[in-house]
Amino acid sequence: MKKNIVYSLHLQLRMKIREIDSGLPREIYQEGQEKYFDVKTGYKIVVGKAYYRNKLREMAVVYEETEDEVIIITIYPLKLYEKISKTKTGRW
Repeated sequence: MKKNIVYSLHLQLRMKIREIDSGLPREIYQEGQEKYFDVKTGYKIVVGKAYYRNKLREMAVVYEETEDEVIIITIYPLKLYEKISKTKTGRW
């Protein structure tokens, strides 16, 4: 069964502030190749590449899953060192 994808209010605000296209969080969630679990927050993360502010960037989509739906919490561009740092320290 395909789960319903829901955008949190926080995500909607962040998309507006960061000027992110409304379809991008869903696209990265569905097509991102790198998946992580944040041991500090308990959320899942998927990383994918997308154009953001005219540059190809790695974007992180933070989400949680229930039995029926996926709730996307936020989306943000990863800093160059951020993914390496979080995986080396064991946070992801």
